[in-house]
Formats: sequence, structure tokens, C-alpha cells
Amino acid sequence: MIFETHAHYDDEAFDEDRDLLLSSMAKNNIGTIVNATSSKKTVETSIELTKKYPFIYTTIGVHPSDCAEMDDDELKWLEDKLCYEKALAVGEIGLDYHYDEPSKEIQKKWFEAQIEMARKASKPLIIHSRDAAKDTLDIMKALHTEEIGGDIHCFSYSVEIAKEYLNMGFYVGVGGVITFKNGKKLREVVEYAPIEQIVLETDSPYLSPEPFRGKRNSSLNLPYVADKIAEIKHMSVDDVIDITTSNAQKLYKL
Repeated sequence: MIFETHAHYDDEAFDEDRDLLLSSMAKNNIGTIVNATSSKKTVETSIELTKKYPFIYTTIGVHPSDCAEMDDDELKWLEDKLCYEKALAVGEIGLDYHYDEPSKEIQKKWFEAQIEMARKASKPLIIHSRDAAKDTLDIMKALHTEEIGGDIHCFSYSVEIAKEYLNMGFYVGVGGVITFKNGKKLREVVEYAPIEQIVLETDSPYLSPEPFRGKRNSSLNLPYVADKIAEIKHMSVDDVIDITTSNAQKLYKL
């Protein structure tokens, strides 16, 4: 069974057919799904999903783009939610400099605070980093996140940066971008990275692989990602699925 390490099934894109879609996962060889959160609201909706579906788990965290209104009370609230039995990780957290707001200083403050929250709870990190390669890595090194571990979600940087994270023991999250015509950089990372440090993800409803690019994504498209990894690594698809599933179980301590 394929392990989906990062999706957003509480997103409104699934409002019309969520139950039907999720009920179809098992018969399509999709096993465990981790639903990633990005705000206080999505933490609440994600936890509700995990209560309805035995195969769905959740992360707990505030995305850099949603951290402008964070305060110490919200951080304490997140810490409390991490005690929930199906909360597996802190994320997705990190830095996103694609837009000007929130400010870099605010993003860094709550990124660091949530890293320490993960350390305290002994939960892995699910890292979002967009247009912020140096600052993300600098913070993670300064705070010795190799002691915590986790996954660099939707990896989008160079092989050189991938080496840094892989040497720190992190996993690399690989999704539909690997099938894009302009996905050469990620394909180079996958070629370099040990298969033992790669996990599969979709970021659903975003980043559908070819031939569905531009349409709503779902975990049902993970075989396209596994196929491309198998091609790059000169492995069988079954081996890619088996190893990445084992990787995900180790990542999330399941």
C-alpha cells in the first residue's frame, strides 16, 4: 500500500465529494494518509477528519503564510493539540518569501518557536520552504534540527541543498512536480538522494502530476510519482512503493 505523507483533504476543493473520494483509497492501493495543517482552523478540521477515517492522521502547525496573527496563546493551544493520539508531527512550518507578508522576522520567530515545540513533544518536523533556502537551512542548523528529524515537504531546491538536509537525516518529500517538464531540478535531487530518504506526497489538492497538471490533485495520483521515481532510480515500482512506505512509517514513528 502507498503511504501518502502530505495532503490537505480538509480543503474546500474536496467539499463536494470528500467522503466518496476517501472511501475509494484502500481499493486503489492507498493506505495511510497524513493530512497536513497550516492554521488553527485547519488543525481543527484535520483532527475531525482523523476521527472519521481510521487511516488518516494529522500534523499540527501553522504555515509561514498564516503566522502573522500567532501569539503565545495559540502556540500553547498547538502544544495541547500535539497530545492528540493521531497527531504525528509539527507542520507544515517554515519560511515562505514568495510574498512580502508576513514579514521575514515574524516568519522566523514562529518557525523557531514551532521547532522547539516539536523538540519538546518529540515529534518530527514537516518543513515548508519557498524562496527561502538559505534562511531555512541556517535556522535548522542553528537549532540542531538533526536531533529532531523530519521531512522537507515538496522539495524545490538544488542537489547541493538536498545534500545538507540528507546529511542531517531528513527525508525529502517528492510529489507531482517530478513529472513536470520543468521539474529537472527535482529529478536531479531524486537521482542523488538515497531511496531510503525519499517519501511520497501529493500536497493535494495542489500540484497534480502530468497528465493531470492544473486539475485537482488527490492521493490516487501517487502511482504517477512512484513510476517516475522508479524510472529515475532504475528500480521496480513495487520496490519504490515498499521502501517509501517503510520510510514514511519511520518518519512518523508508526
